[in-house]
Amino acid sequence: MRFTMSSFFPSRKAAQLAGLALAVALVSLPLKAQDAAAPASTSQQTSGTPASGTSSSTAAKDDQPAPKKHKPIFARVRTPDEQAKVDQDKAEQAKAAKAKAAEAKANAPKVDKKDRVTQTKDTRREIKKESRDKILVGKDASLPDKQLYDKALAQEKSGHFDVARLDLQTLLNTYPDSQYLMRAKLAVADCWYKEGGTASLTQAEQEYNDFITFFPNVPEAAEAQMRIGDIYFKQMDVPDRDYAKANKAEAAYRTMLKQYPDSPKEVRDEATQKLREVQEILATRESEIAAFYASHENWAATIARYDTVIDSYPLYSHLDDALIGKGDAYAAQARAVRNTPTCVPNVKPVGPCLSEDIKARLLQYDDGLSADAYRKVVLEHAAAPHVEDAKERLASMGLPIPTPTAEQVAASDALEGSRAQYNIRRRLELLMMHRPDTVTAAQIGAPPLDDPPATTAPSILKEIREAYTAALNPNAPKPGAAPNAPVSDAAGDTPAAPAAPVSTAAPSLLDVPGPGGSTTDSTVAPMTPATEGGASGTGVGVEVLSPNGGSSAPVTAKPAFAPASDLPSATGKADPNFGLKTAAPTNTSALPDVEKPADAPDQINEAAGKPQAAQAADQSTDAKGKKKKTKSPKEDKADESSSKDKKKKGLDKLNPF
Repeated sequence: MRFTMSSFFPSRKAAQLAGLALAVALVSLPLKAQDAAAPASTSQQTSGTPASGTSSSTAAKDDQPAPKKHKPIFARVRTPDEQAKVDQDKAEQAKAAKAKAAEAKANAPKVDKKDRVTQTKDTRREIKKESRDKILVGKDASLPDKQLYDKALAQEKSGHFDVARLDLQTLLNTYPDSQYLMRAKLAVADCWYKEGGTASLTQAEQEYNDFITFFPNVPEAAEAQMRIGDIYFKQMDVPDRDYAKANKAEAAYRTMLKQYPDSPKEVRDEATQKLREVQEILATRESEIAAFYASHENWAATIARYDTVIDSYPLYSHLDDALIGKGDAYAAQARAVRNTPTCVPNVKPVGPCLSEDIKARLLQYDDGLSADAYRKVVLEHAAAPHVEDAKERLASMGLPIPTPTAEQVAASDALEGSRAQYNIRRRLELLMMHRPDTVTAAQIGAPPLDDPPATTAPSILKEIREAYTAALNPNAPKPGAAPNAPVSDAAGDTPAAPAAPVSTAAPSLLDVPGPGGSTTDSTVAPMTPATEGGASGTGVGVEVLSPNGGSSAPVTAKPAFAPASDLPSATGKADPNFGLKTAAPTNTSALPDVEKPADAPDQINEAAGKPQAAQAADQSTDAKGKKKKTKSPKEDKADESSSKDKKKKGLDKLNPF
């Protein structure tokens, strides 16, 4: 196959014609230049009169451009007098400039001392801070540590993070006193952070922690602490998955905002916004768990989760839903009370029932808390999307709908107006990237930096029990209330007799009331030990008592102030063993002194009294005293190798193994 080269011209003939035209053009250029120069020379040669010749030559000179003046190759050296004159001129010019400046200063308007602008202490501190931050400005770029640092930054910018870390580590090891030491340490952590990946982010966190440890007071420490939060922020998952990374990110951002209040404003603003987004994820998780408990009608757990959202995350985008959910949980409890049958007097109830007054008190408790949650939505979240639902619930309960103030409406409008809106790009990112949804996170407002007291389901159950107890016993004192004052007699205004002191000892049989309900005049039988001595009994350290030592004759009880026996339960004394006999051995005599063990017998060699060396000598010689030849053990030829040193013999040569 013939190879043909593609050309600009459509055919070879067109290319030849183009080449011929180019050659003609190049030849005609010098001819035109000669034709332009010929008339001027002819006029000068054929002029007959001097006047005409002078005028023509003058015109030719005017038409020709003036020749350029070339600088001499070797400049002329000035004489001493000329150099002195030049120096004198320079001195006079400097003196004149100085005099002009002094005159301008003298003619300037004078400012009174009290009107002069002086730098305050804060201004001087800020100037000093800027000079400390710009310590590397104006440094010599030819220094070796500077060259290494710049090279590492260039490699980091181009994405060669391993090469950049190698250069930075060389800088740290070679120049331990360099002024770029701090920035190189931070740049190493930045390289790990920008590289990404689980292992790299873990290493970046360690490097940032080391930087904060070595340089805790520099402005870059705040940025390093925020980067630790960013590491966990990148690894956060959706709300219905593991939330450990979200908790660590929240703690890191809170630490940054607490420990570095003087950090740059842009750094603080970025950390604050990311903290809002993290709390948006945590609040979404708590709300979803509360909705799950509500679907299973576990109202105590539902209320506890919604209370956590309301108290811990006030900037949550669905806080109105949380308040309405809390109100619905209390409304469900009130509905259960309404559905409970009412007890009818003198009629045995078939199942559980409540009287009218008890139901009224319980409904007042549940409906009151439900209405409070709905009112909070109407007042504090007037611009929220579900405020109309709260108003409808209040109207269905027959309660007035409150009106929010202008300040409350403005605050709610500003908070809801700061939230971003969904668009196609953001929805695709959430769908494809599997990221947590932080689109509707607030852009204004201060997120809480400390967690409030936790609200748990057991605490909510305790409150519900206390509400039921108060409804069933309205006159009962509330937990933690002060004891009631002594009630006076209705007839003679005489205070009642003080109650008998209550003994803190263990109760005895004398404390059990008799058939008449009184413990003063009843007759009891004294209890005596069933057996004497400590040798018999139950074996568990308890004495078995029998009434009246086996006799059934009644005995009149002793007065209340005289103890019935010497036991601590009767005398009122505190018994450390709570009525049980102390377990102890029968023989309490002292043990004898510890005796020293007898000495062990010496070891005896039982090998017929012959030394080991002699036995070895006897075995290696025969009867004539000559050394015996020791035969080598028989070896299996199958274990031999097939090397050249030990060749196989016979039929073994045919065995390939």
